[in-house]
Amino acid sequence: MAFGISRTEMNVWKERVQSGEIAFLTHYWLDPRFPTMKTVTKVGCSNIDKLAEWCMSYGLDPRYIHYRDNYPHFDLFGPKQRPILMAEQKFDQITRFKLL
Repeated sequence: MAFGISRTEMNVWKERVQSGEIAFLTHYWLDPRFPTMKTVTKVGCSNIDKLAEWCMSYGLDPRYIHYRDNYPHFDLFGPKQRPILMAEQKFDQITRFKLL
């Protein structure tokens, strides 16, 4: 379950994904499979090759790309989330979701 973002933020992310941009959307998240995780960053891009290259550039396995709803994305959470957001200069998301 996602919460802590607006419909406008979601729509902007969707537009960026559809345009072939690597787009980031962090939100609060509850998933019983990962009870200690409180946030997730959806890293999306409609250009699958570009998204797979992005994954590999951070040592992430592109086999975990989700291909649903015309918005391919990689769920970034856990110990790699903050360092990757730092490298991508997504400081607003780090601060907003207390990933300090």
